[in-house]
Amino acid sequence: MTNKILDKLKKNSTIKRTSTLSTSGLLGEDDFIPTKIPALNIILSGRLDGGLSSGITVWAGESRRFKTSFALMMAKTYMDKYDDAAMLFYDSEFGSPLSFFDSFGIDKDRVIYTPIATIEDLEIDLTTQLENIERGDKVIVVVDSIGCLASKKATEDTLDAKPAADIKRSKSLRSLFRVVAPKVNFKGIPLVAINHIYKSISGLVPTDVAAGGTGSMYSADNVFIIGRRQDGRGSEIKGHHFMVKVEKSRFVQEKKEVPILVNCKKDISAYSGLLDIALDSGHVVSPSKGWYQKKGDSEKLRAADTQTKDFWLPILTDLTFKQYVIDTYSIASINTMEDGSIDEIAADNELDGRAI
Repeated sequence: MTNKILDKLKKNSTIKRTSTLSTSGLLGEDDFIPTKIPALNIILSGRLDGGLSSGITVWAGESRRFKTSFALMMAKTYMDKYDDAAMLFYDSEFGSPLSFFDSFGIDKDRVIYTPIATIEDLEIDLTTQLENIERGDKVIVVVDSIGCLASKKATEDTLDAKPAADIKRSKSLRSLFRVVAPKVNFKGIPLVAINHIYKSISGLVPTDVAAGGTGSMYSADNVFIIGRRQDGRGSEIKGHHFMVKVEKSRFVQEKKEVPILVNCKKDISAYSGLLDIALDSGHVVSPSKGWYQKKGDSEKLRAADTQTKDFWLPILTDLTFKQYVIDTYSIASINTMEDGSIDEIAADNELDGRAI
């Protein structure tokens, strides 16, 4: 039955894509693209078989916190999913050599590289690109980084020998995100931005805050703050645990934290963070300090020896473990993953537990 009021409202709208909510297509189910790291999927989506989705994701942290690596890992995941996908890479830090892209297996011929010097440079070029991208085009945007960008006014003042505090920077960043955020979500593409942090002393305890004002916090779909602690003692450093904390997310509860283990060779442990989660869920038990075993299994292993597909696949495919992850990390109640999806993630990982 035709509803005359609905027809009138649609006809009178000046917005081209106006429709009934049921036929819009803009607010459908999120199309998650799983990474090879289950813990990273959890932090991105609140589920083991989730992962990368459209919208703005900000990785923030101090120097040497693996921020660019997380961004490129997301880009690699997206480009592997879609053979015709391209990456727009905006570079203000010039700290990612070509070998860095090679280490992630990214085809450099599918990357459009654009150097930028100011926030306005980024806003103008990115807005132009987004205006000409069609919904359905497979594009991922990586900005490395917004933390190093100055405003155009500060740059001009310096050239005029009148250096001063960059008081327009926060305003320029807010403008950037206000303009870009609706276009990114309307076109259904992911944008990954790297940012710096500073210590806020406004409360009783100093806290890490993403730099550049409120622009990224208000407009981003996901904001992650990365900390770091050593794996090993003294001079025997085996690597680092990068502690990824959820500052803001559409999918994951605020302040949840997952460690991602990276060894000294920059190999990412495919099963990072899972041991603590499985201990909490009861799927792994610790009969004595330093020893671990799957529930109902008699074989005892050291923590390092649990980082294998043989150990984790039965747990990752256990429906009760999948649901525990959803109940513990997800904002809203969502369905468990489809059967077999986590098998593919685990099968892609090396037997020694290293993803790259």
